[in-house]
Amino acid sequence: MNDLLAALLLGIIEGITEFLPISSTGHLLIAERWLGHRSDLFNIAIQAGAILAVVLIYWKRLWGMLSAFAGHDAPAPYDPLGVTATPAQSRDYAFKLLVAFAVTAVGGLLVKKLGWELPDTVRPIAWALIIGAFWMVIAEQLAARRAARDGERTAISWTTAILVGVAQVVAGVFPGTSRSAATIFVALLAGTTSRAAATEFAFVVGIPTMFAATAYELAAMLAGGGIGHEDWSALGVAFVASAITAFVAVKWLLHYIQSHRFTAFAVYRLALGIALLLWLPAGS
Repeated sequence: MNDLLAALLLGIIEGITEFLPISSTGHLLIAERWLGHRSDLFNIAIQAGAILAVVLIYWKRLWGMLSAFAGHDAPAPYDPLGVTATPAQSRDYAFKLLVAFAVTAVGGLLVKKLGWELPDTVRPIAWALIIGAFWMVIAEQLAARRAARDGERTAISWTTAILVGVAQVVAGVFPGTSRSAATIFVALLAGTTSRAAATEFAFVVGIPTMFAATAYELAAMLAGGGIGHEDWSALGVAFVASAITAFVAVKWLLHYIQSHRFTAFAVYRLALGIALLLWLPAGS
């Protein structure tokens, strides 16, 4: 297959799967078996392309938080979910995002120091997809019961922020888990019973996380002299494809979750995981 076409397909796969709770890393590792293995920089860069879509969608919310964090009264009254925020609330939200990011950064660096590498076989991904499907259903049921008992809660607590940071590290270590699924459902279990609020926090915290990961990987490649071997044309095509498809996917998901649960995604994960286990030979 033409290399640019393969890169385009990988970018589209990343854009669709990064924010849907079905594991982008898992899908990319599977796709690379047929489309060719890519560098760590390529994979992280196309994730950054998907994150760029979130920046474009949430730019008013982000600008309000940055202004409030800098001490200026600049509330962010507009947001894709119609959530309003005072300057004080924006500052509080920004601090909690920073805490979640800090936990992820420390945990991610620790994982790097320990020399952890992603598995290069599909079987662990299949099991992660299956286990994650059951986890999603159970978590949403528990959150629904809490919402029925205590009412819908949209606030993000400090405990939730810390746990979301930990969830991002876990999702990075175990491909197939899904960063978005791990963070959304940890937030739901930690007390944010609103699907919309939990999803928004999971998406926004991914912005500094993935951009920092991209910068870290780029710096590492510069230091090691490996950046000259990167196919920048293919990376650029994949980056743009990822950003465009992620923009569409996020817009769709934000609308979908206002009236639907995540059950359909759990069913998809279960079906895909079982299909992979049945189709792949032992050890693949």
